[in-house]
Amino acid sequence: MTEQDDSYIVGRQPILDRHEQIYAYELLFRATAGGDADVQDASQATAHVILTTLSAFGISDMLGEHKGFINLDYELLMGDTVEILPREQIVIELLETIEPTPEVVERCRDLKEAGFSLALDDHEYHPRFDELYKIVDLVKVDLLLTPLEQLPAMMERFKPYPFKLLAEKVETREAFEACRDLGFDYFQGYYFAKPSIMQKKRMNENMATLLKLLRLLADDTDLAEVELTFRGSPSLTYKLLLLVNSVAFGARQKIQSVRHALSMAGIQQIKRWVQLVLFAADDNDTVDSPLVDMAAVRAGFMEQLARAHPTLRHDGEAPERAYMTGILSLLERIFDLSIEEVSVSLNLSEELIEALVERKGVYGRLLVVVEQIEELEFPAAARELTDMGICMDEMVDLQVRAYNWRKGIA
Repeated sequence: MTEQDDSYIVGRQPILDRHEQIYAYELLFRATAGGDADVQDASQATAHVILTTLSAFGISDMLGEHKGFINLDYELLMGDTVEILPREQIVIELLETIEPTPEVVERCRDLKEAGFSLALDDHEYHPRFDELYKIVDLVKVDLLLTPLEQLPAMMERFKPYPFKLLAEKVETREAFEACRDLGFDYFQGYYFAKPSIMQKKRMNENMATLLKLLRLLADDTDLAEVELTFRGSPSLTYKLLLLVNSVAFGARQKIQSVRHALSMAGIQQIKRWVQLVLFAADDNDTVDSPLVDMAAVRAGFMEQLARAHPTLRHDGEAPERAYMTGILSLLERIFDLSIEEVSVSLNLSEELIEALVERKGVYGRLLVVVEQIEELEFPAAARELTDMGICMDEMVDLQVRAYNWRKGIA
């Protein structure tokens, strides 16, 4: 293999429960040189690299407290490699190409007894799977393979078995509600993963985050720790910027970062403002919202990319600007505002406006790369990163840092 063939990019798609909160992630790894391969073509070599990479960087850093779903083909299922993974956190997905032979059934029993959870991927009911149905914890039903009108009959056949059901390829609100009404337990698809079609227009502050912030401010904590708390909340960051622009000095300076905004407002002003926000907030929000998760990881990933960028790495403020770009890029979906409105109302620097509105400039290019990875467009992302001079060997490590940072603020 060439040096580039050894480089991998990680994709992570949320799996949600009936309350639209994150239950788990499906982890997808692609070689940057071979990223155009079909997702269902799980070769032995690639699968081994996936498992080795996950073990090397630490599953917990990527998943936090959530479970992780990983596809295995027949060879990996029957081999020993899978046993290096943390069984309490991994859900093994049996690809639809695996037949329920006596050997497969026995292997699944062994894995189940060893503590692993098991799932059938892209599955349609068939009586020959009866023995596996008694073992697996979850069955994934692909809505592109099994249309909504066929689901009631299939679910009737599944009733005698104890496993839970996951609807995947959920693309619309109507599909989600229909599957939830039918009794599905979990859901996965671009309806949840792509913020462009999410219908959550407003986020109240998470009560625990506000209380933590108020405590830090009351204790005269260092500004860096206050900044970290703000950075964990997209809506708090947005309201901080609005606050800064509401005071007299806001119009005279262009905001460059969260730290810059905090310095402009001053701790005493922030403290008073947080007290008001705390009384005005409710406690319905949760850090397990898929949109909050996406915003936090996107911003953290852009920060890490800026540190690795050949030009930006010498600019001490670049990671902050990259982080700000990532957070603000999702406000259009969170608050039902256009990016143009956000850019003008927050008095952002021209550099950030160019990145957010036109996806141009160095921060705009970083934002494009992160969006490509979120949408699993790995080959395009790899080409962009290579053109920018970011070493592909660092990619997984940079992503893990972003995931781990998100876990730390949850």
